[in-house]
Amino acid sequence: MFKRILVVCTGNICRSPIGEGLLKARLDGRGIEVFSAGVGALVGHPADAHASAVMREHGYDIDAHRAQQATQPILAHSDLILTMDQTHSDWLNQRYPQFRGRVHKMLKWQANADVDDPYRRPREAFERSFSEIESGVDDWVKRLG
Repeated sequence: MFKRILVVCTGNICRSPIGEGLLKARLDGRGIEVFSAGVGALVGHPADAHASAVMREHGYDIDAHRAQQATQPILAHSDLILTMDQTHSDWLNQRYPQFRGRVHKMLKWQANADVDDPYRRPREAFERSFSEIESGVDDWVKRLG
């Protein structure tokens, strides 16, 4: 049973805060801790304004989010590490091979596809990322029981 799930993207301000927020909501009451980090985090920054707005429109609040870097202690504390694209999985597996078995992509159950980075792109890119991440979260929640 997974007790701690880490969601990883690049800057930890767009995709992973969305994934974190959706997983927290879907897993509420199950005793599973969900948090997020970035492989190149904009440490201390809030979620991107578009990410926050899209989440708010769907009934989620990620305004308190602050970006943090994916570090060895954070990874060691995680039972399952969900990445947004292959570059994140590769970065983690190269630097921290001891956690290789914990690293999986958010869209693992959808041909192991990547979630495109919406950073500095129009709002539509964030809406597309939200939909993809939501679909991946739903797949994982089904498998987490």
